[in-house]
Amino acid sequence: MTISSRKATLAAVLLASVAFPAAAEPVFNRIASFPVAANLPAGKDKLSTTSAEIITATDDGRTLIYSDSPLGAIGFVDIIDAKAPKAGGALIMDGEPTSVASAAGKALVAVNTGESKQKPSGRLAIVDVATKKIENTCDLGGQPDSIALNKDKTLGTIAIENERDEDVNDGKIPQMPAGDLVIFQVKDGAVDCGTIKHVALTGLSAVAPEDPEPEFVAFNGQDEIALTLQENNEIVIIDAKTAQVTTHFSAGSTNLSGIDTKKDGALKFAGELKGVLREPDAVKWLDDNRLVVANEGDYEGGSRGFTIFDKTGKVLYESGSSFERAVADLGHYPDGRSSSKGVEPEGLEAATYGGQQYFFVLAERSSVVGVYKDTGADPELSQILPSGVSPEGAVAIPSRNLFATANEVDLGEDGGPRSHVMIYELAEGEKAYPQIVAAEKDGNPVGFAALSGLAAVPEKPGKLFAVSDSVLGMQPTIYTVDATQKPAVITETLTVKRDGAAAQKLDIEGIAVDEQGWFWLASEGNSEKLLPHALYHVNPKGEIKAEVALPKELTANEIRYGFEGVTIIGSGDDATLWMAIQREWKDDEKGFVKLVCYNPKRKEWGAVRYPLDKSDNGWVGLSEISAHGDSVYIIERDNLVGDAAKLKKLYKVAIADLKSAKLGGELPAVKKTEAYDFVNELKTATNGYVLDKIEGFTFDAGGKAFAVTDNDGVSDSSGETLFFPVNLVGTN
Repeated sequence: MTISSRKATLAAVLLASVAFPAAAEPVFNRIASFPVAANLPAGKDKLSTTSAEIITATDDGRTLIYSDSPLGAIGFVDIIDAKAPKAGGALIMDGEPTSVASAAGKALVAVNTGESKQKPSGRLAIVDVATKKIENTCDLGGQPDSIALNKDKTLGTIAIENERDEDVNDGKIPQMPAGDLVIFQVKDGAVDCGTIKHVALTGLSAVAPEDPEPEFVAFNGQDEIALTLQENNEIVIIDAKTAQVTTHFSAGSTNLSGIDTKKDGALKFAGELKGVLREPDAVKWLDDNRLVVANEGDYEGGSRGFTIFDKTGKVLYESGSSFERAVADLGHYPDGRSSSKGVEPEGLEAATYGGQQYFFVLAERSSVVGVYKDTGADPELSQILPSGVSPEGAVAIPSRNLFATANEVDLGEDGGPRSHVMIYELAEGEKAYPQIVAAEKDGNPVGFAALSGLAAVPEKPGKLFAVSDSVLGMQPTIYTVDATQKPAVITETLTVKRDGAAAQKLDIEGIAVDEQGWFWLASEGNSEKLLPHALYHVNPKGEIKAEVALPKELTANEIRYGFEGVTIIGSGDDATLWMAIQREWKDDEKGFVKLVCYNPKRKEWGAVRYPLDKSDNGWVGLSEISAHGDSVYIIERDNLVGDAAKLKKLYKVAIADLKSAKLGGELPAVKKTEAYDFVNELKTATNGYVLDKIEGFTFDAGGKAFAVTDNDGVSDSSGETLFFPVNLVGTN
């Protein structure tokens, strides 16, 4: 894919050796996570939608500033101690901030003030960071998008997008008025409005030349501006000093292979697409001649990766599907976007740390950041970092070895994750993420999603089975996990089949292995989606050989939240399955759920009552049950995320106390004992926010305990999967 390349200079190598010892490989790790809602003004509803979109840093690298469109504000984060960021408050603007830059203690904010897309308008606001007051404003003559400053912060530029209306003509262009580019002079962070120049961009692109849609801007060291016209699939180079277009070229198209092209609940990376328009969003210069673009796409394209051009338009590197496939290996692939734009690379940042040039690719739909080393030839994928939901913007702070992302999606009103600013540090050490990956099969990613249950591989310490839930409804899968490696590796997959084909209408939430090496799978039902609550007996080939429906004494009182785990107690004819029901069903006393048992030999059902902890917010339920020694271990959790999350615990119940009674009658209650609190583990493992769904727990054949979180298939989720050993005392 590389057309030309060059070697890294000796100077860069020497600088790198000064910054870090030659024997140590510095890595980026997340060191803090800041909830944007912490900056809501006093008196504002704490569940008000917030969003961190574009982010910058003051010259000293001690304050982050981000645009918050829903709030109509810019927010400030004090990172004097980067590991303990503090709320710096928000400044409400008269309009919608779309982008922000910083110079000499000032924040330069592009603000959309248009009354409609047909009547766009906007202004540039200059804010004193210390006083958080607007000092001056300049009229921009249209709706602004991206803003950038040159290296010495004497020139600035803003893309005046005058964005299209997606409800008009199916979102296709042309839709007037046309956008243009603004260039202005900056001195000590102040802007003289009289220096503003408009650069016309009409007549350049092959796609709707009368309606340029400027998207993203960036300066190189020669005061040249690279500008993307996303919907027009065009890249324009402008001399900022003369305000003249020097060249322009089509972003072109590319062919993709080895990708998932169907939104079907199955991960199959064997498809291809031909002639996909790149339609780039963000752009960054790698040096004065090379630039990289993130090919998010819009209504006609999106090639799922990034491209490096020289400033004449020559393609130097095309990532193709490589980035997306690497993301899939980490379980972050969004199957729901397969028929559209996949992982959707949108944002970019580039900077040099200790002599090593990096660029960062932000995948909006996968909620990750690809960290690439710029070699001058083919870039090297160094890491993939977890981020919040939908990373939109990023800022590098090389002077402090820091990097930060702004994550735009806020799901707080629905009890989901809030918008966050994530902070990372480049330092010696090990990569904290990923904690589990999937090995490729036949040269293609296996991928995984929504790991919801764990069980030991018999007689093989360090080896586990895991299952996927209904997120992969067309490809129910049993995974084999090698937990002796770091990160753990999914080494094998087994599709659950019925009549020779992948079984449908399964929501596997639990797995257990019987004495014959067969699997018992617990499927959580949902009558509204015609998913039955059931148990399935599956042979080592993945074939369903028996389906056990729930008795009418249970189904008469069912709700959607059913079995969330299965384990086996006893042996021979006495081997009995025990299942945890997640939530109270209609016949349950408030605050109690059932632990249900089934003896396959005698076909007998029974249950006991399990007492739930109380929570002031959200709901509380069970996520897993696993027998070990003289106890069963049960995960009990709330459904809350981040700072709101309080209950993520492991309890144990003595097996001797599991004296079941017949269904339909009075059920005995069991006593529980706390065995482990996961909250600190979930918070400190990768220094992110507490994930809500810790759903898998088991002991391997050697008695070592492991837990895993369910990433919901990256739907309304950061997509992170945490897989880790659990240090329990006195369990063996």
